[in-house]
Amino acid sequence: MKHLTTTFLVLLFTAIHIQAQDPKAIMQRMEDNMRGTSSYSEMTMETVRPRYTREISMNSWSLGEEYALIVITAPAREQGTAFLKREHEIWNYVPNIDRTVKMPPSMMSQSWMGSDFTNDDLVRGSSTVDDFDHTLLATETMDGVESYKIELIPHPETPVAYEKIIRWVSTDDYLPVKVENYDDRDELVSTIRFSEVKTLGGRSFPTVMEMIPHDKEGHKTIITTHKADFNINLSKDYFSQQNMRNVR
Repeated sequence: MKHLTTTFLVLLFTAIHIQAQDPKAIMQRMEDNMRGTSSYSEMTMETVRPRYTREISMNSWSLGEEYALIVITAPAREQGTAFLKREHEIWNYVPNIDRTVKMPPSMMSQSWMGSDFTNDDLVRGSSTVDDFDHTLLATETMDGVESYKIELIPHPETPVAYEKIIRWVSTDDYLPVKVENYDDRDELVSTIRFSEVKTLGGRSFPTVMEMIPHDKEGHKTIITTHKADFNINLSKDYFSQQNMRNVR
């Protein structure tokens, strides 16, 4: 009887603790830790296939969740290719034909630069804080890290590639640990794992992000961040189509 009472109290305390947490606030804190008010980063992306591996290098700038710019720096044949986000508009610049294209919502689920990431995964046409309903499902250990397990369901008008997302966020430093993406049949589409937390730009940061699709054996994409600075001096004017063509 004593054992049952103790077990009941532990479960009750856990339930009360979970209910006391605001999942939307957890997501906001995670985004703040990953982005800061503004940020700059240098990354490489390795796309792994059964018969080959392809690598590109890129630089990225962001201002909150509404503004972002990604520019490809290598290899030479793709150097200068750029992606710009201004609020809910996404633009792609292709230097070989000197053309800028506005990306419609239907393109957000397509592959980004031939990788396993979608355009929405990286360019973020939606906000993980404002464009989803959040439910805190549990607090559990994931990949050896005590984490909040949060379900994200997109609002009906939100242009996203997935119908449901499950995210694990570490309870101690509010960093991403794992993401599961589900389709409209509630089947798992892909998994993203975050690892190798290091100090970059004066803050802890997971430097490796690995995307694994669940329907393509031997496929994966790994993004490694080599340099990051936060709360740098950027304005909305920096995120312009003209700058997208010229910045490196």
